[in-house]
Amino acid sequence: MKQNKNNKSFQFILITFLALLSGTSLQSQTVLLQPAEVYIGTSFGANGSMMMFNPTVRQIPLLGYQGGLAFRYITEKHVGLQIEMNYSQRGWDEESGLYSRRLNYLELPFLTHLYLGNTHRFIFNIGPKVSYLLNETVLINGMENSDAEQHVKPVYFPFDYGLTGGLGYNLHTRRAGVFQLELRAYYGLSDIFANTKSDYFANSNHMNAALSVGWFIQLTGKE
Repeated sequence: MKQNKNNKSFQFILITFLALLSGTSLQSQTVLLQPAEVYIGTSFGANGSMMMFNPTVRQIPLLGYQGGLAFRYITEKHVGLQIEMNYSQRGWDEESGLYSRRLNYLELPFLTHLYLGNTHRFIFNIGPKVSYLLNETVLINGMENSDAEQHVKPVYFPFDYGLTGGLGYNLHTRRAGVFQLELRAYYGLSDIFANTKSDYFANSNHMNAALSVGWFIQLTGKE
């Protein structure tokens, strides 16, 4: 529905603004780092994905892979920015076991990075994420004659956006870099199928959770 789409766009803008505002607010209360801490790194892991269909489609999480590169920039104690470029496998697996589809995305998260600690850091990342659909594959199709909308329709909107947030732990070492463990969740605010009044689905947005491990190299800043 057009009104529903406008509401989702407003939610995305509001959440993005609040995430950036929280980072700016914390920066004003913390200590400037000289020089700034700059990191580049990589992460990879597994995720479980579902779709928020309305009307509802009964599902179980579809397991997939995700991984990519990250750039982290910290100019203030306890707060910084993190930009990533990831490949992510999403989609859905229907509870009947007769149908599942995988959607592969290129993702760009723009995150406020918060942390506590020094050598042992507890981290919190939050911010907007935009994605583009690379391709889609039907993994299981035991319903070849089905006329269900989610079985016969290809993805209509290749661009996706939403909010992502994660909690994790970083171990800083002197010689081996920074090791990371993170649990992250994502809630999409855009739909994959058309959502006008004449379409079947009012909502068809992504929802997933991922567990990943990462490794960063510190380029500048005090170790």
